[in-house]
Amino acid sequence: MKTVFLDADLANRDAVMAHLADHLEIPAYFARNLDALWDVMRGDVGGPFEIIWRDHDRAHAALGAEYDQLVALFGRLAEERADFAFRLA
Repeated sequence: MKTVFLDADLANRDAVMAHLADHLEIPAYFARNLDALWDVMRGDVGGPFEIIWRDHDRAHAALGAEYDQLVALFGRLAEERADFAFRLA
């Protein structure tokens, strides 16, 4: 299983998107917005894989509403894909 770690050093949504694109082999046409992230993670990223968000309290403080949106997206994805897991650490 491939594991991607997110942490509080990713200070904005663009940094999170770039990190995911680099570590999940997301296609080059990825537009780096939430709708595009949902589309590629739902259908273009091969599994099994997991995302672990370390130091998530600090990340939440830095990202605010964008953090909430990303966590909600990862939660929905975990419900939809049996080969994906998401954890806050």
